[in-house]
Amino acid sequence: MKKLSIIITILLSFVVNAQQSLSLEECYSLVNENYPIARQTELLKNRTDQEISVLEKGKLPKVDLNAQATYQSEVIELPQFPNSSVEPLNKDQYRATLDVNQLIYDGGSIKANSKLKMAELEAQQQMVAVNLYQLKNRVNQYYFSILLLQEQINLLVIKQIQLQSQIDEVKTGVKYGAILPASENVLEAENLKVSQQLSEANFDRKKALNNLSTLINKELSQDVILTNPKFPYLLSSTFLRPELQYFDLQNKQIESSKEVISKSNLPKIYGFAQAGYGNPGLNMLDNSFQDFYMIGLKANWNVFDWGKNKAQKQALSVSQEIVDTEKETFQLNNDMQMKEADYEISKIEALIEADDGIIILREKVLETATSQLKNGVITSSEYLIEFNNLYESKISQKLHEIQLDLAKANYRVIKGETNNK
Repeated sequence: MKKLSIIITILLSFVVNAQQSLSLEECYSLVNENYPIARQTELLKNRTDQEISVLEKGKLPKVDLNAQATYQSEVIELPQFPNSSVEPLNKDQYRATLDVNQLIYDGGSIKANSKLKMAELEAQQQMVAVNLYQLKNRVNQYYFSILLLQEQINLLVIKQIQLQSQIDEVKTGVKYGAILPASENVLEAENLKVSQQLSEANFDRKKALNNLSTLINKELSQDVILTNPKFPYLLSSTFLRPELQYFDLQNKQIESSKEVISKSNLPKIYGFAQAGYGNPGLNMLDNSFQDFYMIGLKANWNVFDWGKNKAQKQALSVSQEIVDTEKETFQLNNDMQMKEADYEISKIEALIEADDGIIILREKVLETATSQLKNGVITSSEYLIEFNNLYESKISQKLHEIQLDLAKANYRVIKGETNNK
């Protein structure tokens, strides 16, 4: 029986090698690339580029074309002197101007606002990275569920082959009168039950595989084989969760906001020019249409803002404290999760160590039961009890092994060791 198990395992390994395979790390990468929210990284960059472009246009000249026509109830009247040629002003007046304003100095306001936009972009993109990273827990659940079903199916196939071999031997015993015919029926019923379990496991695997396929947005064939991940060791000196970088980028964004507030109070200097045509022109005493122009400099400085900027900075400082408390809370909760995951790993390792001893003993008991069945000492029902006990122990061992790998994978996610740059 042991030799038969070895041969079947070897044959299954050849089949696995011929089929499509998928690793856990590949699933992580596919989620990062294909999940819909991943597209936001580039979209956010495009939006920020447009917003910075708008800010930079503030350095370009501002050109306005203005025109007006008015009728006034009164106009300036000069005393009439003898022989005076000054005509009274018209009550209807017309003016068209082309005004150009050029920013010369803004105290670094545009640069500070552009820097703030970049800080906002980094924080938003990191939030996308955080959301994608959290999907790894779902990947783990689907991946290891499929692995467990994969192992369960393999064991059921081996169980059915061995059961069929035993049925053939019982048929021979029945033929020669050494075994009662009812024994064959009992084994055949068990064989049908195993076929039913195989069908159920295959349907469950198909459902879990479809869920994983949807999550990573990649079509997976039903015969794809998921490879068992290797965890030779777990790092313990690094902590690379993307949430930590997100908290830091939030503080960086707040610092940039403070800089924008500081720059907003600095003086701004503009150059301006105006060219126009109207009646009257700049000479109010000339009651005719004239062209005119003027050029100059102007400055604007908000010397006193009633403490508005100071209050805004204080509010931002409070926001920084809030971010710091969120970071501390995250680290505390994460430390608790790591301790729980570490305990779970130790517990499952102890269970696996016991599984090995249980299986060895179950195999010995089954060998004895097989011999007793051939000699008619026990019934098929009694034989099946030991037969099923062995395979329940093997399935339990595989379950614990998959649970151990899942616990290690979850530990790595909690720790941040799967953080893809």
